Amino acid sequence: MSSRDAILGALRAAGRTSTPLPDVPLFDADLPPAFEQFKLGLAKMGGQWLGAPANLDGWIATRFPDAKVICSAVPETDGTRRIETVTEPATLYDVDVGIVRARFGVAETGSVWLSEDEYKVNALGYLAQHLIVLLDPASIVPNLHHAYHQRGFHVARYCVLMTGPSATADIEGVLIRGAQGVRSLTVIGM
Repeated sequence: MSSRDAILGALRAAGRTSTPLPDVPLFDADLPPAFEQFKLGLAKMGGQWLGAPANLDGWIATRFPDAKVICSAVPETDGTRRIETVTEPATLYDVDVGIVRARFGVAETGSVWLSEDEYKVNALGYLAQHLIVLLDPASIVPNLHHAYHQRGFHVARYCVLMTGPSATADIEGVLIRGAQGVRSLTVIGM
C-alpha cells in the first residue's frame, strides 16, 4: 500500500459526516443590465467584444492577416487545424489564433467560463497567441454568485474564468499584455 492510499484510507476511516452548506444569497438587487455590464468588464481587462460578423472566417482573415495556424474547437469554423486532430498539447505551440465557445459569461467581471469540454485540449487557451471566444449573449449571468450555481462548476475537472488577455505590470507598473498567455482576447456574441 502506498503512503497516498494509506492517508486516503485513514481519512475515509475517520467517519467524517457531511454538513449542509449555508444558503448564500444571489445579490440580485439593483444589478445593471447584464449584457452592457459584461462588455464594460471585458473592456476594462483588455478584452474586446464583437457582435456576430456576417462571415466569421472572413473576419478572422481580416483581423489576423498573418495568422498561419488557426485552431478551432467550435463547429462554426474549421480554421486551419481542428482541435480533434491534436494528440499532444505541446503541438499547439505554433497556434496563432485559437477559437473556442464559452459555456457562459459573467457580467460582474466580464469573464467567460471555459472548461476541458470547451477547450478539448486545455493548452489551446494558453499557447495560442490570440484567443477568440464565441459566447451566446443569452448565457451571460449577472454575477459570480449566479456563476457558481452553473452546473459546469460542479462537473468540470478543470475550468477557468478568463477575463481579458494575459497581462502583468510587475516591472515599474508598466502594463504588458500577452506576458504568459494569449496576447488578445476577443469575445464574439453568437
